[in-house]
Amino acid sequence: MLTRRGLLKGTVVMMAAPAEVKILDRVTLSRFDFESGDVTGWTTVAGTWTVEEMDSAPSGRRVLVQRSTGNAFNVIVAPPGPFSDVDASVKFKPISGREDASGGIVVRFDGGRYYVVRANALEDNLRLYHYDRRRRQLATADVKAPALGQWHTLRILAVGDHLQSWLDDRLLLDHHDTRSRAGQVGLWTKADSITAFDDLSIRGS
Repeated sequence: MLTRRGLLKGTVVMMAAPAEVKILDRVTLSRFDFESGDVTGWTTVAGTWTVEEMDSAPSGRRVLVQRSTGNAFNVIVAPPGPFSDVDASVKFKPISGREDASGGIVVRFDGGRYYVVRANALEDNLRLYHYDRRRRQLATADVKAPALGQWHTLRILAVGDHLQSWLDDRLLLDHHDTRSRAGQVGLWTKADSITAFDDLSIRGS
């Protein structure tokens, strides 16, 4: 259950947690565990993205790592799509960063416009943004900051104008927005974040 403090001091209004939006059963499914070491077909928008061996990889031994520390945002786009409705999840490990230590999933990427849900090991929140030459925060939830050096799971579901986001299997954001309707899926970091990603799953139509 979600709670919200009421107008009267000490009053707590109980709010039901939102139900998960349903995506069509007939969707294409793509999975990337980076074990082949090949990211042919991926599009680097910004950043330095390389497949590296990592002992703690959730599956196998290889992961995708973003190591650039000089850009405002770093984005790489996966080959499948475009999709209008999409359910995407990924495991990410924030490795380091002083200004930012984040990982995110991009959906509906189209010509530089996209939605991104991100978690930051330096902040106690999960946030959903829309980006079109500048970021616009759409929704935020208070969370315990994901620990540096540990694997966590992000998920975003976009069906029509309805967007929902999870961190470590908890549905935390439920929002409606119409700025972007279709596009591809990608991965995201900010500023000096060095972050590893693994087990990207994309279901879309």
